[in-house]
Amino acid sequence: MGEIVLDAAAEDAVERIREYTAGFGADVVIDAVGRPQTWRQAFYARDLAGTVVLVGVPTPDMRIDMPLLDFFSHGGALKSSWYGDCLPERDFPTLLELYRQDRLPLDLFVSERIALDQVEKAFGTMRSGLVLRSVVVL
Repeated sequence: MGEIVLDAAAEDAVERIREYTAGFGADVVIDAVGRPQTWRQAFYARDLAGTVVLVGVPTPDMRIDMPLLDFFSHGGALKSSWYGDCLPERDFPTLLELYRQDRLPLDLFVSERIALDQVEKAFGTMRSGLVLRSVVVL
């Protein structure tokens, strides 16, 4: 079917993914944000045999409260991925080239671009959950 990129804050992502997949859910759902709300959406948006990949790194105090039975009844696989489980010196140049070819839409994950002197303020905004990612432009 192809790739579906949704803004989880703007719509009910689980419902939209189920609509796109005739009610089944996605084969792979990637949570690039790392917040309990988006992880939960990813979990319920996947197919019973689908995989959730947690890429966004949660803070040490974040917790998920879900019925344990849901993990059994929804099947599939759950995986975390630190830097995509890659070797940065090998893989980052490839990812950069994919971005330059418009085959890796990283801009969709950027909420704001900031100057270097706005970094402290951006940390506060990030903690509030109002942005997905801030990028420092030099």
